[in-house]
Amino acid sequence: MRVSTSGIKSESIRNNQCEIAIAPKAVRGTIFFLTEDPGTTIDPVKSYQYYDDGILVLNDDGHILDVGYATEMHSKYQLAAHTVLNYSGKFIFPGFIDTHTHYPQSEIIAAFGEQLTHWLDKYIYPTEAHFADKSYASSASRFFLNELLDNGTTTALVFGTVHKTSVNALFEEAEKLNMRIIGGKIMMDRNAPHYLLDTPETTYIESQALIETWHNKGRIQYAVTPRFAITSSPEQLAVAAKLFHAYNGVYLQTHISENLSEVMHAKQLFPASKNYLSIYDDFGLVGPRAIFAHGVHLTDEEFSLLAKKKATISFCPTSNLFLGSGLFDFRKAQQENCHLGLGTDIGAGTSFSMFQTLNEAYKIVQLHKAYTDTPQNEITLTPFKAFYLATLGAARALYLGDKLGSLQPGKEGDFIVLDLEAIPLLKFRLQKTQSLADRLFALMMLADDRTVEAFYLMGKRWQKVDRPRF
Repeated sequence: MRVSTSGIKSESIRNNQCEIAIAPKAVRGTIFFLTEDPGTTIDPVKSYQYYDDGILVLNDDGHILDVGYATEMHSKYQLAAHTVLNYSGKFIFPGFIDTHTHYPQSEIIAAFGEQLTHWLDKYIYPTEAHFADKSYASSASRFFLNELLDNGTTTALVFGTVHKTSVNALFEEAEKLNMRIIGGKIMMDRNAPHYLLDTPETTYIESQALIETWHNKGRIQYAVTPRFAITSSPEQLAVAAKLFHAYNGVYLQTHISENLSEVMHAKQLFPASKNYLSIYDDFGLVGPRAIFAHGVHLTDEEFSLLAKKKATISFCPTSNLFLGSGLFDFRKAQQENCHLGLGTDIGAGTSFSMFQTLNEAYKIVQLHKAYTDTPQNEITLTPFKAFYLATLGAARALYLGDKLGSLQPGKEGDFIVLDLEAIPLLKFRLQKTQSLADRLFALMMLADDRTVEAFYLMGKRWQKVDRPRF
């Protein structure tokens, strides 16, 4: 018998006729992760793995080699004390995945008093104008990535601005960290300030250059990024489709049905299309690896089309509440079996924290039940489902489920360490929890960035106290 040592560069020892691998590094703590969609069952025991005292073993290349109970892992790998970093009493989770956010908007988060279109005009467009400057964009990128990581988010789908340099800056900073980031240059050739407009020709040339420079370079991937149908001409949407289909594994990210006036405007601009989603579909932009943010006012027919085409919706609760956009129909998305992830949508979103995003998502689902004919006793967003959407569900929605979202062997070693005693109120509340479901629910309602003690990117450990601020 030989325990697999694929990826391990350490020696082996003989023990009772067996050759046993000496693990290069491992972490010990309370380990939790989802392995399947838990649905809306309050405690779907077959959908997750939980080790109250577990060890996660890592390969030298940063992938996960194994996971299990501490006694089992010690026996299997003859772990020496110096190879195991002890986080006993703390939770080890997969890193969170943010499926919709805007890094240039970090500096205008919490800007008062407007709904979508006025908010764009008053705050967003003037702010985005600064990102033609490389040093400005690099500084903002560093701040943004720091905030993501401090909040336990290790992967994100990100909008740049219309400027090519904004995306170069973001990718350069992410590359330094070996962080999995998907992003793209905004495409916008109408219905926006003249100083932010490009053309179908320039957007094709610049996006193509970014794709050929960055897509699949290390852990960087590219997303073709028309802001939304209102700001792209038919000619530009055709260019977006050309780029989306020309390169293997490229993503498409945009917005849809966030605001009622936006929906009406889109229909006026594209009268031949059946509905808002059909605008994108008519150009071949609805399919796998296409992510549509918000979807607050989608029709039943649009939900069905998204599911049929295997496209993804990014549910952005803090943003939808902040801009007064409406309540996302989580129940309908579930019924249609849509690919679904969660987005912080900085800067209309009000927190980088996925805990706070889950907190607000739960409240939106509760409110939606109150204002519709949904049975009041119908369970919808359980804590298991919530953390699925923030980890493995998001990874699958981004077609990265083979790489991210859980702590199963073979996955990339992106995970976070949570100190449940960092917040006095959370610590106090947890004393009264009776089950894992109770603990997870308290965590999603009360935790924030203080809970995140450390994070790992491809097996490399960072802590807030020792990580240099860029």
